[in-house]
Order: sequence, then C-alpha cells, then structure tokens
Amino acid sequence: MTGAQVRTDDRTADVGAVRRLLIRPELGAVVGMVAVFAFFASQSPVFRSPAGIANWLDPAATLGIMAVAVALLMIGGEFDLSAGVLTGTSGLILVTLATRFGFNVWAAMLAGLVVALAVGFANGMVVTRTRLPSFIVTLGTFLMLQGINLGVTKAITGTVQVGGLRRADGFEGAAAVFAGTIEIGGTSFRVAILWWVVVTAVATWVLMRSRVGNWIFAVGGNEQAARNVGVPAARTKIALFMTTAFAAWLVGSIMALRYTSVQANIGIGQEFIYIIAAVIGGCLLTGGYGSAVGAAIGAVIFGMADKGIVFLGWDADWFKFFLGAMLLLATLANRLVRRYAEEVRH
Repeated sequence: MTGAQVRTDDRTADVGAVRRLLIRPELGAVVGMVAVFAFFASQSPVFRSPAGIANWLDPAATLGIMAVAVALLMIGGEFDLSAGVLTGTSGLILVTLATRFGFNVWAAMLAGLVVALAVGFANGMVVTRTRLPSFIVTLGTFLMLQGINLGVTKAITGTVQVGGLRRADGFEGAAAVFAGTIEIGGTSFRVAILWWVVVTAVATWVLMRSRVGNWIFAVGGNEQAARNVGVPAARTKIALFMTTAFAAWLVGSIMALRYTSVQANIGIGQEFIYIIAAVIGGCLLTGGYGSAVGAAIGAVIFGMADKGIVFLGWDADWFKFFLGAMLLLATLANRLVRRYAEEVRH
C-alpha cells in the first residue's frame, strides 16, 4: 500500500523538520497543555508541587487510557459511545463475581475481560456487517449495558451498588498491580499512571511503526480505497472496537480495585469526555488523522483543569465551561493544522 493508492501518509511526507513539527496532530494540544499549566502554576504553588502534580496526573491517567483507545478508533473512522458504561460493566463483573460468587479476584478480572472483549467484538461485527453508523450501534449498546448494569445489580444486591471487594481472595495482589502507588522522591504516584504510559507507548508504536498503523489511517481516511489495495478493513475496525473494550476493562478494573465497590451507573457520560480528550489531542471527527500522544496530552489538560480549578477555589461548574472552550479551540486548531498539512504535501 502506498500513499498514492490511498492518500499520502502524514508520517512519510518529505518535508523539513520544522514543517514536520508544524503538521503534527498533537501540536495544538502541546501548546494548550503548556498554556494551561503555566496559568494554574502561576496561580497556585500547590498545583506545581510534586504532590499537586501527582494529584492531577491521577484523573489524567484513567482518562488517558480510554482517550488513547478512543483516539485509535476515531482515527479508524468510528466512534464508541458504549465505552464509558463498559468501564462500569467491567467493574461490576469483577466485584460481583469476587464478593457474591466466591471467585478469586484474578479470575473475576479475567471474566470481565472476556465479557468486555465480546462486547467490543459485537460492536465491530455489527458496524462492519450492517454498515450502520457506529454512533447508532454503540448508542444501542450503551443503553443495553446501562439497563443490564442496573437490573442485574439490583437483582443480586437489592441496591445499585456492590462492594466488599477488599475481603475477596487475591485482592491484595491485584490491587498492588492495578491500583497501588509508587514512591518517587517522597511523593506517592498512582500506578495507573504507569499503565497509562504503557498504553500510550504501545498505541504510538502501532500507529507509527507497524503495518496495522497504516491500516488504521487508511480505513479512517478512505475505507473503500483501502479495501481496493488489500487492507482488511473489517478486521481492522473490529480490532479497534475490541481495543476500546480492553481499555474500558482496564479502567473499570483499576477503579473497582481502588474503591473496592462499584455503583451500577458508573461511567455513564464519560464517553463524551474520552472523545473530547481525543479531539483536543488532534483527532479529527472525520477519521484518518490524529495521534495517541495527542490524546494522552488531551487527558493531561483535563486533569490539570479538573484539579487546578479546585486548587484555586473556583466553583467546579466552571470546569464544564473550560471543557467546552477547549473543545472548540482544539477543533479550530486541528482544522488549521490539517489544512496546512495538506498544503505542505501538495
């Protein structure tokens, strides 16, 4: 597959170093991250302290894991509105099996992974076989999972919450791996940050250094043209939906192990936050353009704003305003960067 057969790949365009920097999809996110950090750091000494950094990296990590997976899917030209509620489903399976049915925590996590991957596979199969918009398909999955989460949890516990995970066999080991902390320079950082870094690094390698990365950009940019040159478009998209499902399982497991209980409505509404982080990071809503690093940076901006507003003592309602403003500015910046990239290639 060549750029001429599908469309010129941004990664291989023959341009100078400065131009390569200017057409990077995450450029706008980097500028935004620096600006947001400079603003909050200048207003709050706590924000820029090691403890403050650990504080705002924590929400950025769990959001970042999901944002990176969602970014891959968006680059491939699809959306997954069930990603948020699937984090709750994964956590509920883990806690319910471990506390109500005597499963070892590791076995319960494995069961949750199987269910999550099955949901991702089903989403991908329906989208590729029916050619229905992924927005509609995954919205249907979102509603079904929401109903299952509430109905099954109420049937088993009589409430909308299931807890008691700390007493389950295997909890200590699983919690150390997925929900523990590490000491760096006397400051405790959540181990979820390491998982976030690993996910981002793997996703970046796949996009930029592998054949699968070529396929993802190709199906997102022009699916029919990609099929014509032999790209396995259906398999690629199914794999992307399953990747998003895997990320939802990982985040759901991290949160369940951290709090040792799960609400049946957890994760609802978060799917839009994941998309916002990916868009802030340089992903186009039309597909075929973006980066995993950009999505991770979008999550950092989210984390800084989320905690920075608290550090400054502002009303938390301003956070939603900030997200909306960042989304609009990022979309405009992405459009300008993309237009410049097209001019450079031609």
